[in-house]
Formats: sequence, structure tokens, C-alpha cells
Amino acid sequence: MLTELEEISYIEHIKIVCLASEFQLEGDYLLGGLFNVHHDSDPVYHDRPEAIDCSSYRRFQLMRFSVEEINNSTNLLPNVSLGYEIFDHCSDTQTFPGIFNLKSDDLIQPGGEPHKNRSKIIAVVGASTSTHSLTVAPLFMMDLIPMVNYAAASSVFSRIQNLPSFLRTVTPNQDTIEVIVNILQHYNWRWVAFLYIDEDYGKDGQELFIKRIKDTEICLAYTKGLNQYTDYSQIFKQIEAQGIGIIIVFVHEWTAEPLIKSAIQLNVTNKVWIAVNTWSLNKKLPKEKGIKNIGTVIGFSESEVTIPGFSDFIYSSRSMTHCENAEQFVFCNQVCNCSSLSVEDVIAADPSFNFNVYSAVYAIAHALHNALQCGSGSCNRNITVYPHMVLAELKKSNFTILNQSIRFDENGDPNYGSYSIVFWNQSGDAEVIGFYNLHPFHFFINDSKIQWYTEGEVPTLPCSPECGGGYAKKYNGIHKCCFDCEICPTGTYVNSTEDPYKCINCKETEWSAAGSTSCNLRVVEYIPFTDSGAILIMVGASALVGLTLAMSVLFAINYNTPVVRSAGGPMCFLILGCLSLCSLSIFFYFGKPTISFCILRFLPFLLFYTVCLACFVVRSFQIVCIFKMAAKFPKLHSWWIKYHGQWLVITVAFVTQALFLLIGYTYFPPKPYDDISWYPDKIILGCDMNVKSSSGSVVLLLSLCSLCFIFSYMGKDLPKNYNEAKAITFCLLLLILTWIMFATVYILYRGKYIQTLNALAVLSSLYSFLLWYFLPKCYIIIFQSYKNTQEYFKGLIQNYTKTISQ
Repeated sequence: MLTELEEISYIEHIKIVCLASEFQLEGDYLLGGLFNVHHDSDPVYHDRPEAIDCSSYRRFQLMRFSVEEINNSTNLLPNVSLGYEIFDHCSDTQTFPGIFNLKSDDLIQPGGEPHKNRSKIIAVVGASTSTHSLTVAPLFMMDLIPMVNYAAASSVFSRIQNLPSFLRTVTPNQDTIEVIVNILQHYNWRWVAFLYIDEDYGKDGQELFIKRIKDTEICLAYTKGLNQYTDYSQIFKQIEAQGIGIIIVFVHEWTAEPLIKSAIQLNVTNKVWIAVNTWSLNKKLPKEKGIKNIGTVIGFSESEVTIPGFSDFIYSSRSMTHCENAEQFVFCNQVCNCSSLSVEDVIAADPSFNFNVYSAVYAIAHALHNALQCGSGSCNRNITVYPHMVLAELKKSNFTILNQSIRFDENGDPNYGSYSIVFWNQSGDAEVIGFYNLHPFHFFINDSKIQWYTEGEVPTLPCSPECGGGYAKKYNGIHKCCFDCEICPTGTYVNSTEDPYKCINCKETEWSAAGSTSCNLRVVEYIPFTDSGAILIMVGASALVGLTLAMSVLFAINYNTPVVRSAGGPMCFLILGCLSLCSLSIFFYFGKPTISFCILRFLPFLLFYTVCLACFVVRSFQIVCIFKMAAKFPKLHSWWIKYHGQWLVITVAFVTQALFLLIGYTYFPPKPYDDISWYPDKIILGCDMNVKSSSGSVVLLLSLCSLCFIFSYMGKDLPKNYNEAKAITFCLLLLILTWIMFATVYILYRGKYIQTLNALAVLSSLYSFLLWYFLPKCYIIIFQSYKNTQEYFKGLIQNYTKTISQ
């Protein structure tokens, strides 16, 4: 054992020897460096963590190389040398003494003017993680000492108001998350797990990922923070239970290694692993035994930049010895027993963040170059440089190094950069298969280079399989990626690109079958004038007009004969004329409906058929009066004759119907109507006859028809050869039967031929009176003239009178 005096003496000796240490270099201006050469995640105190992180050690050597290269440069900082003090940031608690030492200056006097007190360093490079950086950054921010970070990607460092002298050469987490989301969307992966390191970097990444996928089709099925106490078997059981096939691993290298090794040991298979830039270029894991069984590993890293001369520097550096005998007496963060590492180990280590370190040192050197007003061959050594002056120049950085333009935005984040998309191939290497440029944006993956575990096809791995065409998604849980598929019913469709969760109704002019992805135009149907049925009906209407004209001529010639007089005399001409006018309606049931067509389709028939029915009501009543009421009620009969009661009734009926039609059509005129309810794929053009506008007219027609039927039925026992009441009754029965048949068909069928049937019903209504009332009269006039005499009619009347009197 050394005595206390001997120990103090030995330490002083070591301090002198350690001037040549890898951690220190004297110079005109000092840079601070924070690297986690050792990784210490164990909270239990010990002197020094023994596990050396080769990739971090490589970055540590890269800072030394960068400073040496700058010192040897004649263009950058001529006649000015840079030095450094580097600390192994293996522990927050053990590192603080060294950081306080960096900030102190032996020349600072108590009570001195603040602006004259200078820190020992002008800038700091580091630290290695977001958590370490957040721990030490406030110590440098208070004096505006520039802290140029190469690996801390947490978004908190973009808040310039909180960290005014913090800059970084690593792309922030926002960009990293953007790359992840673009990869997921490129392969249409939606059902994913997000594993993150349970510290500032990982938590920030998780929050950004959740926020970024909010308005996308991506669903975060499972997320978990990882630390040294994590039970990986429980994590993989949960992932397997939820059927998750895509695992995003947002962790540092030292956390990724136990995770992947556990996946191999637990026989986790058929997964796609997305590695972030912190571990995607790991050299050990791709060569781990059984790594091929876990599935396919793809990831991304900062585009690798070859730094000329660095390998030679490592060879020369590793040939020297640096205080290996002193390490047990000085702080763990400034001595490193790296004798176990070969030159090949250092050169072959993960190159992630190497260019970030290199560009960080050069950014500080360029800023100092500008602060010292360096020109050709010399710098102004009379200028006292303060850290805030270097900070001001750093923010204005704009230089090119190794074909990369170095600039910072207003938040201190790099305004440059690109990623390489990598795939862990069968040889155990991270093969570059694409790229992702940030400025300007450009994204490309060569899918043909990827050997999927599915042996060809890109894994889909959804929570629910995609719905087929014409099927809408219906949520069956809290995640939008988990759904059932329901077929869209007739008259609807689904647009998967706009809203795959909703069946959209087609427009009224469109239709669709069940399970459609679009709508088709409905077929517009109506009866044209050229339709064969329409032509036959119009011919029939024209024939009716011709028959009524012929009958009118025949009746005019035989006007004074008993048959014409008994048929109604002058009233016959009114009936025949109204039947001809009613036939006009028939011609407007064909062709494309318009407002005028719709009005003329109903108006002539309703108005003039009312006159016809009124005439037959009067005729029926007169027959009853002549043969019955004349004998029993002579006064009533004389009053009827005296005041021309028949014409009064006809006039009242006509005027009433005209008023009904005028009022109804003024407020609710018939108009064209598209019937879309009967056929899903057709539009039947018709006329909409408003119930309010037609109710009065229809009621009046029904009333007249009922009165006519009652009066004609009362005369059913009149003389056999002179029974006009029976003829009227038969015509009314035909009329009623016609419209009952049409109403039945109308209920059962609404196709385009309903217009033809409607016109046929109207025509039948007209022919029922023409053929069964007037045609027999014409037959008697032409072929049975002996019955058309006064003597014949008097004989019939006398025989009937005798029968009644008996």
C-alpha cells in the first residue's frame, strides 16, 4: 500500500505524463468533448464501467483526428492551434467534476467583470445521448458557450428559447419519424408496434410518432419503453397475441442488442424490424447466429461519408501508449484502457454519427476562423474571443466539407442531410437499398434488393385483411386498422381512396348494384310518339274523333226522328263534341313530359268528361221522370220542363269543374316527375298530379258517376226496346271496371308503359259511351228504320203505361 504522501506524489507525476493522453491536447483555443466511450446503465456505483463501446470510441477518435487535421491546415485557422479536453461521459454523476473543470478558468478573479472572465473552452462537442445532453446543457447555456451536438436528436433541443447556444449536426427526431412513416406508407404497413428506449430520446420519438400517424392509416397497436429491467418475453407475447408483424425499434445500439438477441432466443419469427439510425449499421447483430429466423430487418442511417486519412490516423494513434499505468488513480472519464481494441476493431466499428462529429468540429473551427477575422495566411491574434462570439458565427455557418454544405436553421438544427435505406442481407451486412434526401425531399427504395422472409412477396401483416371492392370497413375495436367488411347495399357505393368506411348514396340520377365502387347513370325511359303501342292508341283516338263526327252528321240528318230525340236531342251533339275534346288528352301521354304536356294530359279529360257525365246524369234523371215521376209527381215534372233543369245541371257541373281546375292548377299545376323508386337502374318520366290540385275534380267526377248510376239503375224496368237507362248503366259499369283494372295495374307496375295503359284507360272510357250508347242508336237509324217511327215509340209507351196502371 502507498502512503498518502506517496500517492499524492504519484498522481502529480501521472498528470505530467498524461499531457500526451488521448483525452487532452493543448492549443491556443480549447474545445470540450463529451463521448460515452464506456456505456454505464447500471445505477449501482462503481469506479469505471468496463464495457467499451467501439462505435463511440471511434467517434471519440474522430474528434481528435478532426482537430489534428485542422491544425495541419494552412487555410483554416492559419497560425492558430486548437486543443481539446475530452471526457468519457459514462456517468452523469462522475462526469460533473470534469464539466465544471471545463467551464472554469484559473485567471477568473472573484468580483471581476463578467465579460472579462473567460471559460477554459470556446465550444463543446457532444454529448452522446439526449439524456446526457439535457443534463449538462444548462451549465453551458448560462454563459452562451456553444454546444454543437452530434447525436442528441430529441425535439426538445429545437427550442432555441430554452437552449440558446445549442446547435446540432444530427437530424432531429422529427425527420427520423418522417422516414419511418414514409417506409411504412411505402409498403402500406399499418399495424405496427413501437418499442423505444425509456429515456428522453425514446419518449420524444414515441410522442412524435403518435402525433405524426394521427391522420394516417397507420395504427399503433403496441408501444413499450425498454430499459435494463425489461422482460422481453412478455413484450413478444403481447406482440404475438395482437398479430403484429411490423416492429419499429427506436432505441440506442446498447438497447437494440439485448432486444434482438432475446428475439432470437425466444424464437420470434416472421417479423419485419425497422431499425433507426442509432443501430441500423450495427456490426455484430447482422452476424448473430439465428438472426435470419427473426424475419427481415430494414432501416436507415445517415448517409455514410468516407473521411480521408482517418484510417491512417487510427493506425498511428493505436501504436502509441497513453497512460495505461495511471488509469486507476484518475477519473474514469479521462482514462481509457483500450488495449483490448485492435485497429481493425476501431475501423470496422459502426460508422453512425461519424460525419456529424467531423462536421461539428469543423463548424466550430470555421466559426472561430471568422471570429478571429482570419485572412490569407494569418489570424488576428489580438482579438479576445468569447464563446458568445463563436456562437454568433456558428449560427451563420455556410461552408462545404466533403461535398456537403453545412448550414443551421433558426433553431440550430442542420439544414442539410440525407439517409441511406439499408437492409440486413444474408451475408450479415447492411446493404444500401435506397435513399431519403431531406433537402430537397426525395425518397427511393429498390425493392428488388430486399430478400423478404416470405421469399418474394412483401409482407402485408394487417390487423384485418383489406376489404374487397364494394365493401366498406366497419370498426370492430378501438383501432381503425381492425375492421369488418360490409357490402354496400343497392343504391350506394364505396370510394376506398376517399372514405373506405362509408357507403355513399348515389345521386337520384344514378344507380348501383350491391357491392359497387361507383354509380352508373340511370336509363331515362318514357313512351315516345314512335312507340308501336302509342301509335295504335293515337290511331284509336283519331278514329274516335272520326266516329263522333260521323255520328253527329247522322244525328243531324235524323234530328227529328224518335231515336235521336230519345237519345237526348241537342244534348247528343254536346256529348259527342265533349268526347272528341276528351280525346285530345290521349296525345299528351306520349313524348317527353313537359309542364304544358302534363297540364294537357289531364285538363281536357277532366273538364269535358265532367260535361259528358253531367249529360248522362240528366238523361238518366229525365228517363226516370218521363216514365215514372211524370205519373206520380206531375208538378215536379212540369217545373223541370219549364225551367230547362237539364241545362242548368250541366252548366253548374261544368262551371264547378272549371273552377276546381283553375284553382288547383294555379297553385299546384301538374309537372314532370322522375320516378326513381320503382326501378333502381331506371328513371321513369311521368307527370306528378298533385293530390291537392286534383281532389276536387276527382270527387266531382265520382259524384256525377254515382248519381248517374243511381238514376240509370232506377230505370232498369223500363220497356225492353226503349231502355236507355240500361245502356247507360252498362256504360258506367264498363267505365268503373276500366279504372279499377288500371288502378290495380298502377299499384303493381310503375314502368314506362304505365303511361300507355293510362292513355288506354282514357280511350276506353270514351269508347264505352260511344260504342254502347250511341252506336246502337246509329244501328237502328241505319238498319232498323221501322223502329225509328212515332207509332213504334207510342206503342211502347202505351204498353208500359198500361203495365204500370194495372
